[in-house]
Amino acid sequence: MVVLNKLEKKKKLKDTEYLFISAYLRAREGKLLTAARMERMIDAPSPGEAAKVLQEIGYGEFSPTSDRELGAALAREREKLFEDLYRYVPDKAVVDVFKVKYDYHNLKVLLKARALGMDGKRLLVDAGRVETERMEKCVSEGTYDQLPTALGQAAEEAGEVLSTTGDPQRSDFTLDRAYFREMLEAAQSSGSQLLTGYVRATIDSANLRSAVRTLRMKKSGDFLRQVLFEGGAVGTDSILAAALNGNLEAPFRGTELRAAAELGAEAAKGGNLTAFEKACDDAVTDYAARAKHVPFGEETVIGYLVAKEIEFTAVRVIMSGKMAGIDGGTIRERLREAYV
Repeated sequence: MVVLNKLEKKKKLKDTEYLFISAYLRAREGKLLTAARMERMIDAPSPGEAAKVLQEIGYGEFSPTSDRELGAALAREREKLFEDLYRYVPDKAVVDVFKVKYDYHNLKVLLKARALGMDGKRLLVDAGRVETERMEKCVSEGTYDQLPTALGQAAEEAGEVLSTTGDPQRSDFTLDRAYFREMLEAAQSSGSQLLTGYVRATIDSANLRSAVRTLRMKKSGDFLRQVLFEGGAVGTDSILAAALNGNLEAPFRGTELRAAAELGAEAAKGGNLTAFEKACDDAVTDYAARAKHVPFGEETVIGYLVAKEIEFTAVRVIMSGKMAGIDGGTIRERLREAYV
């Protein structure tokens, strides 16, 4: 797969160029993990019965008592998803926005594994723009110039931070900052307003979480400034000022995250963190759900990708919960709002 080192602005494709892929994905929506199917899985008497629901919608067989086999089943489904979309989507940049996070996930794993002298191979997800074998080779040899430019620069900087400070959290922040920046650039290069807005909402959600955690831990304003990311619809200065002034909800009132911010203000004082985290994720999903009202175009692809990402998370939460014997109510609390 060829990856451009520099994303360039290009002319936005016409929505009619998405007629085939839109029809194709609309037909496949019937196989998504709906809220009703999630309930069937949660209410199933055993992990095996819950897994049967997944097999009905196209997941291959796997041992319902093996976390490793569950991970392999999810990996296969994720790889199949991206292969199909890369084959039919007119603008690959739309898909790349969702693949970027796996590149940065893999970098985090490999850099930490190298620092600790461990093998992190089993934690890699082969769904990014860069194949995991190539990523492994570049990290082990320190040949970051063989990676796409932004990714390579981030890897080099994070590696230096980790070796100098021995602090994996600081290394992760370095990679997260590069991840959000590259994700936003990819969205903007696609010319899609929905995709750009979705990424900005994702960054806002990450910043709101950082603000709440910082306040809960009673960390300083300087600490919060270091863990906020640029690129969201809400400026980092506004979030910092609001957090320090005890009015965290204010800058988010005109955004999808207004309800989450209200819960965040309570969570910052020791309130329910689970409900707050769920509200953040649901707000980003609600933004992406605008794609449902568009009959064809890149919006259909974006909506389907968001739906599948939510599905993968839900499958992991439900199946892991069933394997561990966790009760249905607790599993439901951990689930995010379904796209369909």
